[in-house]
Amino acid sequence: MKAVIQRVQRASVRSGELEAAIGPGLLVLVGLETGDTEETCAWAAAKLATLRIFEDAEGKMNLGLQDVGGEILAVSQFTLAGSIARGRRPSFDQAMNPEAARVLFRKFLDLLKAQYPRVKSGFFQEHMEVELVNDGPVTFILER
Repeated sequence: MKAVIQRVQRASVRSGELEAAIGPGLLVLVGLETGDTEETCAWAAAKLATLRIFEDAEGKMNLGLQDVGGEILAVSQFTLAGSIARGRRPSFDQAMNPEAARVLFRKFLDLLKAQYPRVKSGFFQEHMEVELVNDGPVTFILER
């Protein structure tokens, strides 16, 4: 699993008539790879729910989502499982097949919501427009 975590002032995702949006919080782009399991998702969900990347009164990253009342917008992004190390065209050999990824991404959302209920999500296997205002900018990469 690879995830790009961005601290945002706001973020939204749109696909046709479908839309999901959050205020301050985290935009999390999630790429599921062959070999990822429910255990991988549980680890990532626990990490996200407790990550302290919001600034306290002294400007230090000491606060978590619960402290600031933030939200999470989780978006499945299979291209994170791609590799551009060789050649000029990406290889998706490590990307989980769509059927299995759909099930595991739903499980990831359930696990995340069980730890922090203020979660919205993008639309699996849809072409989406993602907008965000990165706060900082603060961006981290989570891999397992």
